[in-house]
Amino acid sequence: MSASGGTKAIVAALGANLAIAVAKFVAFLFSGSSSMLAESVHSLADSGNQGLLLLGGKKAKREATPQHPFGYGRERYIYAFLVSIVLFSVGGMFAVYEGYEKIKHPHEIEAWYWPVGVLIFAIIAEGFSFRTAIKESNETRGALSWTQFIRRAKAPELPVVLLEDFGALIGLVLALAGVGLAIGTGDGVWDGIGTLCIGILLIAIAIVLAAETKSLLLGEAAGTDQVEKIKAAVVDGDTVTGIIHMRTLHLGPEELLVAAKIAVQHDDTATEVANAINAAESRIREAVPIARVIYLEPDIYSEAAARSGTNPANPAKDAKHPVDPTETSH
Repeated sequence: MSASGGTKAIVAALGANLAIAVAKFVAFLFSGSSSMLAESVHSLADSGNQGLLLLGGKKAKREATPQHPFGYGRERYIYAFLVSIVLFSVGGMFAVYEGYEKIKHPHEIEAWYWPVGVLIFAIIAEGFSFRTAIKESNETRGALSWTQFIRRAKAPELPVVLLEDFGALIGLVLALAGVGLAIGTGDGVWDGIGTLCIGILLIAIAIVLAAETKSLLLGEAAGTDQVEKIKAAVVDGDTVTGIIHMRTLHLGPEELLVAAKIAVQHDDTATEVANAINAAESRIREAVPIARVIYLEPDIYSEAAARSGTNPANPAKDAKHPVDPTETSH
């Protein structure tokens, strides 16, 4: 996923949310609508979230150090996880509390044209931000459905912005419905119900974001198509005859670690094996450019020994842990 595409979507969302937050808060001051207050806090929280994503992207670009030899690519996952916490606590829980209070102590909405006008403006602005996120996502989504894209994306920025913008649009519709019903019936309880629904929606989105970013933080393997490309690139059919086992791990959205034990001919010289490993690493990087950290360990593979649960290179170890020659970690 292009980092520039994610940044463009974040900046568009940040600009829209800042403008909307100010407009909603002004509407709340004139109308007293709890939906507008909840929505202004929601937009303010979203603005802070986009700031966190931009900060995470900047910190992730730092060079590797002896203490962090694989770099700081996972900073982007950490800040995306913080976004889910902010969305849950600041946006969702505040809206639930405000909705409960408004239902318990309803009051009539004043100057109704302020919240209605601001909500219509906000829907247009959020729609622009959502359209930008969709356009940037379509460049990398391919044939994946939107659900698959959000679940499988290794770069967190676009899925986060997509879910935030989607939640914001639904929240605005709920706020407009709550305000409209409160104005039409003269009963402020509807405004509180709309606010409560907004809070529940934000909490649900925050839970989805937390689950997805937690998986990225724990460490995800390369996608199935990338694993197949790596496996095809490793084997040359001459010196490297197969893969005994392989592991892949995302060190960041655009950085992949590949570690594999490869089978070589028993009569190859050390020079031939070293040259074959170097060539295999070059083929892997050409097939999957984000595979930047590669460790290949040569071994003598025996199919008969593997079937019996032993390996001549280390019979004591492999007798306890039989190796599948096609085993991968995805």
